[in-house]
Amino acid sequence: MAGIQRERTAPRPLLLPDGRAAAAAWSLDPTVRHLNHGSYGAVPVVAQRDQNRLRAQMERSPVSWFVSVPRRVAAARAEIAEFLGVAPGDLALVPNASGGASAVYGSLRMRPGGEILVTDHGYGAVTMGAERLARRWAGTVRVARVPLDADADRAADAVIAELGERTCLVVLDHITSPTARLLPVARISAAARRLGVPVLVDGAHVPGLIDDPLADLDCDFWVGNLHKFGCAPRGTSTLVARGPLRDDLYPLIDSWGAAEPFPDRFDTQGTLDVTSYLAAPTALRFVERTWGWETARGYMRELADYAERIVADAFAELTGFSCAVDVGMPVNALRLVRLPDGLVTADADAGALRDRVAEELGVAAAFTAFEGVGYLRLSTHVYTTAADFEYFAERCVPVLGSWARTRRAELDQLDQGGRR
Repeated sequence: MAGIQRERTAPRPLLLPDGRAAAAAWSLDPTVRHLNHGSYGAVPVVAQRDQNRLRAQMERSPVSWFVSVPRRVAAARAEIAEFLGVAPGDLALVPNASGGASAVYGSLRMRPGGEILVTDHGYGAVTMGAERLARRWAGTVRVARVPLDADADRAADAVIAELGERTCLVVLDHITSPTARLLPVARISAAARRLGVPVLVDGAHVPGLIDDPLADLDCDFWVGNLHKFGCAPRGTSTLVARGPLRDDLYPLIDSWGAAEPFPDRFDTQGTLDVTSYLAAPTALRFVERTWGWETARGYMRELADYAERIVADAFAELTGFSCAVDVGMPVNALRLVRLPDGLVTADADAGALRDRVAEELGVAAAFTAFEGVGYLRLSTHVYTTAADFEYFAERCVPVLGSWARTRRAELDQLDQGGRR
């Protein structure tokens, strides 16, 4: 690894103001290498404490607490709206991006025989929701195929070409989950707007990774998780809605706020524990005051550059072929590295490999599949360091190579048995 470091300089780890490593501000298990922030995020201790403080208030006087919830939630979403660069009146808080998408699907008026346009990079749960909506409409789902290496022009053209007279809704990922790439959502949304077709943008990974993410984006609905790269307590997401369709948006639970306009009706959700919403600004402020979001994003990008190169090189040295992936619109903190053949070809394989790597190698990592090819999806954040990815390249890549060879041998034996 020393030779690799001479060729590719690793970014210096971020530190806390008192000189400790950034990871000291989190409660992550120090015996695990945490290389998959993108899936579930990680909450800094200061936000955990704030949420615990709020829960204690709730339990000390439940009646007073729940009477105060709408006011508290409205204040929290105003601060969150400022972080995202949107008007507070355009933003509601929801449990997660999929929940926001479900609220959108439930709000749209019946379009018998209508077609919903998605892409082959879509997040499974959101795409399944689109399929359920299409069944209610007695309609169909059309899938736009976007090559992994497509730049903004090719990606936009691939999606826009699938718009037609029957298209009643477009569902796009801002940052794709399985393939860690951006999609040109502004250009596609503008084309759909000209045709009068509403657009839902799934920005689950976006908050914290893109500054002012809705600037120049004219879509009807946008959802984004604060509990991923924003590091908010889990169960904190945003639903941004602009235009007349938002008047039909209602939360998944009908409660006493139902008569209020959007987004106020989302502030009242009965006896749900909304302390995650209320502690979210604490997490956002922590990163801003400690390093600044611009510095944090720059570090994540530099570390992802380094991690992608050293891990891809380690796999290439093992396999004899390039494992670098040509992603048309890469993301600053999420990267793909191709896995050796035989490890992953479908989502079920990816999940099994994730679990095995966690149990046997002590590494939390993400694996994905796209068009039958398996990938390692790397995630960085302020608390991850070059040493984490060097460990993976040195210790884990050889093991994964061994597992791949064993798996290929097993498949060859099965294939030979079938031919006999």
